[in-house]
Amino acid sequence: MVCKTSPYRTVLKDTAIPTIFDLTSHLKNPHSRHRKRIKELTEEDIRRIKERRLASSIEQLHSKKDIEATEGQDAAEEEIKLSPEEKEFRDYLRSLFEIVFMLGKQNIPLKTNVPEGLERDPSNFQALLEYRINAGDKALRRRFEATAVNVEYLSTAQQSQLLDVCEGTVREEILMEVRESRFFSLVTGDLVEFAGERHLPLFLRFVDQSNTLREEFLDFLPFEGDEASLVERLETQVTDGWGLRMEDCRGQAHVATGTFATKMKAVAVGLMGKYPMAMHTPCSTCALNIHLANSLPFPSVQVVMATLRKIGIFFKQSPFLQAELEKAISVYHQGNYEKATELKEACSSNWTVQHNVFELTVDLLESLLLCMDCIRDNENVKFPDAMTGDAYSIAETLADFEFIVTLVILKNALSFTRAFGKNLQGEALDVFFAANSLTAVLHSLNEVFDNIEVYHEFWFEEAVNLAATMEIPVKVPRLFLRKHRLPDTDEIPPETYFKEYVTVPVIRGIIDEVDDIFSQSNLKALKCLSLVPAIMGQMKFNTSEENHADVYRKDLPNPDTLPAELHCWKIKWKHRSKEVRLPSTIHETLQLSDVKFFPNVNCFLKVLTTLPVLMLEDSGSSETSRKRLQTYLSDTPIKHRCKSLAVLHINSHVKHDLDVMVDKYCRLYPEDEPEPEPESEISTVVM
Repeated sequence: MVCKTSPYRTVLKDTAIPTIFDLTSHLKNPHSRHRKRIKELTEEDIRRIKERRLASSIEQLHSKKDIEATEGQDAAEEEIKLSPEEKEFRDYLRSLFEIVFMLGKQNIPLKTNVPEGLERDPSNFQALLEYRINAGDKALRRRFEATAVNVEYLSTAQQSQLLDVCEGTVREEILMEVRESRFFSLVTGDLVEFAGERHLPLFLRFVDQSNTLREEFLDFLPFEGDEASLVERLETQVTDGWGLRMEDCRGQAHVATGTFATKMKAVAVGLMGKYPMAMHTPCSTCALNIHLANSLPFPSVQVVMATLRKIGIFFKQSPFLQAELEKAISVYHQGNYEKATELKEACSSNWTVQHNVFELTVDLLESLLLCMDCIRDNENVKFPDAMTGDAYSIAETLADFEFIVTLVILKNALSFTRAFGKNLQGEALDVFFAANSLTAVLHSLNEVFDNIEVYHEFWFEEAVNLAATMEIPVKVPRLFLRKHRLPDTDEIPPETYFKEYVTVPVIRGIIDEVDDIFSQSNLKALKCLSLVPAIMGQMKFNTSEENHADVYRKDLPNPDTLPAELHCWKIKWKHRSKEVRLPSTIHETLQLSDVKFFPNVNCFLKVLTTLPVLMLEDSGSSETSRKRLQTYLSDTPIKHRCKSLAVLHINSHVKHDLDVMVDKYCRLYPEDEPEPEPESEISTVVM
């Protein structure tokens, strides 16, 4: 216990455990009144203590000034040691790095887009160099004043060297913060194409020194080889390339589509085999139902998912396309204004990535097909050929019975996980309740699997009725008939075919995937969200964190004192004053000034919040690195993409020091530095 009014400087140790003190019981005990009292300080004693403190502060201030003066003198001496040629060369490099950073920040490619055979203008980099020279950059002017007019100032190799140094410096700034926080999670994005090769975007989640959860983009990893080689390359990148320890990785999530999803699932299993604490979880940026559907390696399911992605991209091309869809909705729901209004609002933005995408697509299917047919006909010639071609392709897929029945089966099968997945992307309290409801979700899915005949009969009937309204024939896929070439007498009925090849595999696949990404360790970790005070209050402070806390016990600074500390943490919030509001998120809890007096709780929350399944709590107010990556990819044609410039553009918010880059460049490429001119000998002429 520390008395706030005490004149002594009392500081708690980091390992101190807060305790509830009884300050009134001694008044009831007559024997305690005869104990030795603490000496009361007189005004003279207090004055002497203050004088000693003042003298000590003045001495520390003088010492600090002496140190700063010494450092400034050392810096000045170092500056003096540079020759005029070296100083000029460093100024020249600073100007080059400023140009490179401007190109990266503004997403300007190094080269211009000029077809072969035509007269080429100077590259963007060359043009900016000339502009700065004309604007009065003395370092650049002295460097290139003797260069021919039509000659590139810097070769492609030199430009690559500058880009490498810039990229490495920015990445190192982020990695320094990750190393300070120690624990992190690894997140990968969907494949990206650079120069005809596929690459895997790599992100890291960590809690910085201000106790704020961040997800930063680090690099692109070449996506080549089998699963084992990819695991090894990913591990090498994190350890050797970034200087981190995979033993400190506490979570991993992989946003993947198509056949790529199956490969990344094997990569996750391989990493967990080596590092069990790197728990595989879904990513908070992807709706759970979409993640589950993407993980199903069945052709009919992947066709549905690819079509939904194509539809999402299609309607973002022009507002006229969205208007055409709303017009088609009004036509199909003329007698039901409320339903039409509801569908228009639902499909106004990003509806193809929401939790209820399958339900919404079934409701919109007729309107979507009409919309695509109208765009394809293009009677008013207001759509370009590329749009009409895309509309034709989408319409052909929508009018296939295999697509319809697969969509209906996905809608019904994933209805059992929809509310669960929505809670996972909610507040901390929603995630806590979701973790405790998983058993019921799995029970429902297993009940469906046990009674698959009955469920499939209802689902298939729904698909047949929908196809009938769209005048689409019910039939077995043509590809299946061609591959098996069954005689007419042995022809398989459509209902039987879709049960065996779609319904049963889909339900089994969903159950297996939910089991994999929500293991017992994952659930234990998520149930520890009860450490958040608002969740404690919601549960009437009747929580049992110590039963689940063993999942991160080895990460705690003082695991032996954890039970006592958890008790004090609970008492602190249970007996708070009425005007004190309970923090409702991990971020709010970590921002409390006194959370440092609970070192185990503080550490536990920092590790827990790095799990990729939890939402970035400030993602609604600030732009995330994932959004910046998507913006870069959508705004930059493939032939103009550059990995280094992409890293600079996505991380343009990261602070950078040009002097550090100059020093790094001089160390890596010493052959580019100018050699000091030899002193000229003075000859004496005797007359």
